[in-house]
Amino acid sequence: MDFPQLSTALRIERLSPPSGPVRMVLDTDTYNEVDDQFAVVQSLLSPDKLRVEALYAAPFYNGRSDGPADGMQKSYEEILRLLERLDVDPDGFVHRGSTHFLQGPEAPVESDAARDLVMRAHQGDTPLYVVAIGAVTNVASALLMDPSIAEKIVVVWLGGQPHHWPSAREFNLQQDLYASRLLFDCGVPLVQIPCQAVASHLLTTVPELESLVAGRGAIGDYLVEIVKDYAQDHYAWSKVIWDISAPAWLLDASWVPSELVHSPLLTDQYTYSADRRRHLMRVATGVHRDAIFRDLFRKMEARVR
Repeated sequence: MDFPQLSTALRIERLSPPSGPVRMVLDTDTYNEVDDQFAVVQSLLSPDKLRVEALYAAPFYNGRSDGPADGMQKSYEEILRLLERLDVDPDGFVHRGSTHFLQGPEAPVESDAARDLVMRAHQGDTPLYVVAIGAVTNVASALLMDPSIAEKIVVVWLGGQPHHWPSAREFNLQQDLYASRLLFDCGVPLVQIPCQAVASHLLTTVPELESLVAGRGAIGDYLVEIVKDYAQDHYAWSKVIWDISAPAWLLDASWVPSELVHSPLLTDQYTYSADRRRHLMRVATGVHRDAIFRDLFRKMEARVR
């Protein structure tokens, strides 16, 4: 598969934090945990910075689904529940994604989400930011369906582990090895936010949510409800809200410090192999937890005033 080769100067420009409002789509396995829901809400409550054009339901397979197709459908339905509580019309805005993971390195899974991504990538004069917070099957499929969109999008992905970690294994990355590897290999401008030691710092607690989110409309009460239902014992318990790290980089890149590095090779053993001859990408090295949550909580409070 031949992908366009971006010049180093253009690549560095695309990997620089944007200075103004951006066009954005959000690819989310919304029902997988309880963190995607916060990312959806924070994105939609930030229209001054994020012009969200579409939401895509991503596949997942764990104890909360019977398989990738079921996980995608449950994520689609969860998106609808969120939009209902936010008074947002889902028509033409929410799209079902892949029903299975990639079966090979050049075998896309066609879906409404992948087709919509290809279409939107070719619209407008500015790059489309693809914020992915699940397995990247939909995104990889769109790139395989139309490799030219690698020149027109920037992918911001929560997935994998830090590049010095002994293993790259993490839920989003390991579900679809072919799709994950494609992001590192194809040359699309990529901002990766690793999980352990980076997004893992985005912890909140039930008392904090009851104080700052409960009562902030139907959506606030729903977010508190799903977090409380996620665990039976809340004593000295916290929950990582991993996924808000990805939109946070677009909202204010100082909240998610990062650096330019050479894209690693992702091996069959789910490890990274360094090669300094490869193209540049951006990888997050930390998060400022308080600033990110403060932004979310204040926007939820302002919405119900």
